[in-house]
Amino acid sequence: MITIRVPTPLRRITNGQGEVQVEANTIKEAIEKLEEIYPGFKERLLDEQGEVRRFVNLYLNDEDIRFLKGLDTELKDGDVISIVPAIAGG
Repeated sequence: MITIRVPTPLRRITNGQGEVQVEANTIKEAIEKLEEIYPGFKERLLDEQGEVRRFVNLYLNDEDIRFLKGLDTELKDGDVISIVPAIAGG
């Protein structure tokens, strides 16, 4: 099982849960499973081209997936995906 940490702004989709678990082999597959369980989740993370939205950061065990294989990054049992909304400031 893969644990996905859900940020507060997206918890209304997961019925208030801060962590959810799915079985998946890649980040992309994990997002698809989330969408099956919680419709509307995928559109919050991916754009129309199926890429991670600019204002969303996905980390696998504290490493940005953009520096791994992106959505094709392989997962293993016990991995943790953290969804971190980008924060703008000035």
